[in-house]
Amino acid sequence: MFEKVCTGIFMVGGSELSDPSDCMCYALDLGEPVLIDCGCGPGWSRIKDNISEAGLDASIGALVITHAHVDHMGAAYRVRQETACKVIAHELDAKAIETADEKRTAADWYGIEIQPTPVDEKITSSEHSLEFSGGKLHLLHTPGHTPGSMVAWLDTPDGRVLFGQDIHGPFSPAFGSDISAWRESMQRLLALEPDILCEGHFGIYRGKQEVAGFIESHLR
Repeated sequence: MFEKVCTGIFMVGGSELSDPSDCMCYALDLGEPVLIDCGCGPGWSRIKDNISEAGLDASIGALVITHAHVDHMGAAYRVRQETACKVIAHELDAKAIETADEKRTAADWYGIEIQPTPVDEKITSSEHSLEFSGGKLHLLHTPGHTPGSMVAWLDTPDGRVLFGQDIHGPFSPAFGSDISAWRESMQRLLALEPDILCEGHFGIYRGKQEVAGFIESHLR
């Protein structure tokens, strides 16, 4: 089961699509499949099937981890082992992924044991672009929820699509959260004026006003 977001973009994971503990995961057709987040781990086989059902090759080219929490990256070890994909994350969250830090990954909250996973490309800048044969995926460092939180965005025939996974929070000292930094990050997202927001837990928002309204509601 999958949900088509727009041209070349599919929701392939989530609490109702793969596993109750999974965030919403998105597969992009950029000449090769690119996955935005991969869930806790137990739902990975279903996510992989959903990718195939959406008409994409299950051999993922790149996995972009938006931040180091287990519901977003717990399956990363299996994904990397099974698909030989490149794992991409911000350097400020990479250590938690590579050491499977149970506090920083919130694995202790979920009661899930995860495998340490190498991060093949560590993003060090506030803005970065990934080039694929089918287009360019932009990454934007958005600290706040975690120090290394990122969003991804790209322009499509259906408008600008923003993958803002946990832009709603929550915030905790255990995560290294910084609400002041988060507020600044949200202003940067509003400046992008996205047409579609793919959020990690609240679903898909369409139209500039609806997307901005969602972000602004959390800022309030």
